[in-house]
Amino acid sequence: MSLVLVVEDDPTIGSALQSALGVAGHSVIWKRDGGAALESARAAAPDLVLLDLGLPDVDGLTICRELRMLLSSAVIVVLTARREQIDIVSGLESGADDYLTKPFSVVELLARVRAHLRRSGAETSGNDDDAVLGSLIIDVSGRRATIGGIEAPLRAREFDLLVRLSRQPGVAIGRAELMADVWDENWFGSTKTLDVHVAALRRRLRETADLASMAGPLTLPVITTLRGHGYRLDVGRPIA
Repeated sequence: MSLVLVVEDDPTIGSALQSALGVAGHSVIWKRDGGAALESARAAAPDLVLLDLGLPDVDGLTICRELRMLLSSAVIVVLTARREQIDIVSGLESGADDYLTKPFSVVELLARVRAHLRRSGAETSGNDDDAVLGSLIIDVSGRRATIGGIEAPLRAREFDLLVRLSRQPGVAIGRAELMADVWDENWFGSTKTLDVHVAALRRRLRETADLASMAGPLTLPVITTLRGHGYRLDVGRPIA
């Protein structure tokens, strides 16, 4: 049974979520402000957090960042009435794995919750072999990616995405296929999530490579964007 932390100050929405998640078989903790949510996260270590961004005490993005530091492997789904892309991207970059804009259907939310919990902590492939791509070494069973001996600080979904891309280096992989393999085969949400995770993965790999390059030259794989299609992992670009 999964433990879900609901952070929602609206009593109507919070009560509905608590009831629906309970009926679906989850244990639920419902908190109405950010401070209480952080206390519950520390004490209970939930598997998934549903986080409203419009909280009465602290900005939801701040709480999202703090929850991510506390719960490195938990899934965080932000619930927001903010529909601008910049707000959605800010939520994902603050550590969220996904988002839903209000109003949303309970059916869609439960489907997202099931998908995320099914994928949370799972490998993206049945192949547990390590991958060596230039100076990048991916330890699948240990869920570590290192460059020049330095571990990249990847979040769970970023690591899953890297593993999936590394299974077919040099091969163009469509957006729908990546979403199905890394998120869920029945995913029907926005694929903006994929773009944000690719951007974060690129940044973390580059930052790690910059540290490692102080000890000598490296060869770092590049995630190439294929507009209108998806992404490709290209191997072999030397960096100083």
